[in-house]
Amino acid sequence: MMDRELVNICDCTLLAAEDHYELSFREKIELCRLIDKLGVSAIDLCPIRQKKTDRLLIKSICSAVKSASIAVPVDLMDEESVRITWEALKEAVSPRLQIAVPVSSVQMEYLFHIKPDTMIRKVEQAVRECRELTPDVEFIARDATRSDPDFLVRLITAAIDAGVSTVTLCDSAGIMMPDEISAWIEQIRKDLPAMNQIVLGFSCRGDLNMSDAGAIAAIRAGARVIKASTCISTAVSLSNIVRILNIRGGSIGVYSKVGVEQIRRITGQVEMICQTSGRKKGAFEQEESQEDEDYLLSRHDTIDEVIHAVEKLGYDLSPEDQQKIWNSFCQTVEKKDSMTLKELDAIIAAEAMQVPPAYHDISYVISTGNQIGAMARMKLMFHNQEIEGIASGDGAIDAAFNSVEQATGRHFELDDFQIRSVTEGREAMGETVVRLRWEGKLYSGRGISTDIVGAGIMAYINAVNKIVYEEDEA
Repeated sequence: MMDRELVNICDCTLLAAEDHYELSFREKIELCRLIDKLGVSAIDLCPIRQKKTDRLLIKSICSAVKSASIAVPVDLMDEESVRITWEALKEAVSPRLQIAVPVSSVQMEYLFHIKPDTMIRKVEQAVRECRELTPDVEFIARDATRSDPDFLVRLITAAIDAGVSTVTLCDSAGIMMPDEISAWIEQIRKDLPAMNQIVLGFSCRGDLNMSDAGAIAAIRAGARVIKASTCISTAVSLSNIVRILNIRGGSIGVYSKVGVEQIRRITGQVEMICQTSGRKKGAFEQEESQEDEDYLLSRHDTIDEVIHAVEKLGYDLSPEDQQKIWNSFCQTVEKKDSMTLKELDAIIAAEAMQVPPAYHDISYVISTGNQIGAMARMKLMFHNQEIEGIASGDGAIDAAFNSVEQATGRHFELDDFQIRSVTEGREAMGETVVRLRWEGKLYSGRGISTDIVGAGIMAYINAVNKIVYEEDEA
């Protein structure tokens, strides 16, 4: 039996999903956590654009991912990018810095406005800076199939000499036939013997539905890293490529470590996250995660276990607030044996980070019906100043939240909205919990009223007041 070489699968779902879905902070973390369970070698993330939010996201993903390398590109045109990216990435189990640039003459001048010789110098400098921080540095040549062959060889040579460990070639246009990909890679390896010193990766688009065949052709030509996605149709299919390697890998002398048994289940979960992302919840729609319902805390749990559950919900609380949550938890489980994450979330909203209200004295009018859209008019005080907002929305609560945003002049990411009945009967009290995300951090508010719209507004304003208070204290 011939010796077989390992082909690593690098997941690019989150990177590819950027053009297709609007994933929330929490969805991105959950997506990476699921993909890590597959046994991929690395997970590609998007570059840092919003410094505070994106750095926090990368740090959170690094904490959630237990096995795979986390790879983040640096900005070639920003002198601070290498340092900032490394600070966010360095706590990963296996951190990887990437230099990803277009290498075709058209894209170099259009996107970077620089000439080939300047690109070579910048790539070489960036690789050296990254190499001082980590030995795992990847150079990604985007649009490589349309690059001038001589320039591409010079650029890759400079990157290898500067210290990269992986070079990934990209068919960004996705128009090469599989046999053309094989011949192209074989020619590059022939022209550049130094390619034998590093790991060769390959990526291609799937607009012509040939990306999987193209990836196999690249493997035959010597590629040992394939960038693939769990659910994005314009990339190599992770489930297909793993299935092909599992069935036919022996015939071409390669194998993959990705778990075949759980691919269908996990890719299904990832696809569900992507398909439902960005969808607004209706005013009275209660969506409960099965995982949250199955995750129970009991009176036998320690404070460390309770705080772990708090972190699982996405909160980063001070020691003082952690103690408040623990005290309230202990009082609650004296009356009932167990507590779900949804119930813990309500305790956090009620107990953690209670602050003096900057926004107060709220009054509102909501008009809606089955023949007209919802419209909300909101008046409230910001300290001693009266402010007002008028907005429409998809339902009464959506309109109310939009009018608050118009009045305050600020937009907040609605991470979650929960409704539950506190008492029974026609005059039942309704409790709402609103979770807002601002600059990467989670804030929750709680409201109780016989008017469920009013309870929602109270909870929303409660969360906003926490954001304002923390900004003022900073």
